[in-house]
Amino acid sequence: MAHQLATPRGGPGARRNVSFDTDEIREARLDLAASLRMAARLGLEEGICNHFSAVVPGHPDLFLVNPLGLSFHEATASSLLICDFHGDVLEGEGEPEATAFYIHARLHMASPRVGAAFHTHMPNATALSMVEGEPLVWAGQTALKFHGRVAVDRDYGGLALDADEGDRIAATLGDADILFMRNHGVMVCAPTIAEAWDDLYYLERAAEVQLKAMSTGRPLLPIPEDVARRTAAQMREGDPESAKLHMASVRRQLDRSAPDYRD
Repeated sequence: MAHQLATPRGGPGARRNVSFDTDEIREARLDLAASLRMAARLGLEEGICNHFSAVVPGHPDLFLVNPLGLSFHEATASSLLICDFHGDVLEGEGEPEATAFYIHARLHMASPRVGAAFHTHMPNATALSMVEGEPLVWAGQTALKFHGRVAVDRDYGGLALDADEGDRIAATLGDADILFMRNHGVMVCAPTIAEAWDDLYYLERAAEVQLKAMSTGRPLLPIPEDVARRTAAQMREGDPESAKLHMASVRRQLDRSAPDYRD
């Protein structure tokens, strides 16, 4: 199901002599590799087809992304590619998967606020992209983390294999952070890798609980709108710091059980 990026890609390739050996970039590589590894451990990936990206610290026109052909289980800090928005690989071995490039490059170009973008077909959230109505029902506390932050792409049109489709997806996201892609999967966007990981994790948990409640066949009990808004605001106040702590815990777990993610 993975697709190679068409070549030649037409980028200038003029920055191949730039050094990316900084502490900030190293930390970004570690956070992104850790996110990929933990996503795999929790069953949030799908073969070699899903992709996470992050803007390269100090280089707003470049992004890190996992390469075509590696599963999330195999991700390491050094295996991640640094690409420009034209499709040139400036550092790393291999190339991005085609849909990864067209979605993530165009999204980062269109929305500088998006420091990290995680795209998965994780099972519970994807299941909610396949049913009628709004994906999330504001009936569980965890779901309230996403209240007022969700957009829905209602126009599935096949694989994103050109810049126009990437631009359409970016426009559909708008000012939202979470994009449910009908009949497809989800895109989670955030200012930092840690916040994208935190949102990805809790989105899947919220979807899982909602599906369990729906499976009883009994009516759901939505939270009153004023309570939902107030609780969402309370959650958002602490999210950046909570996300940092969450990422630190992920890295500690991997340091004990799979330290090669640091390679």
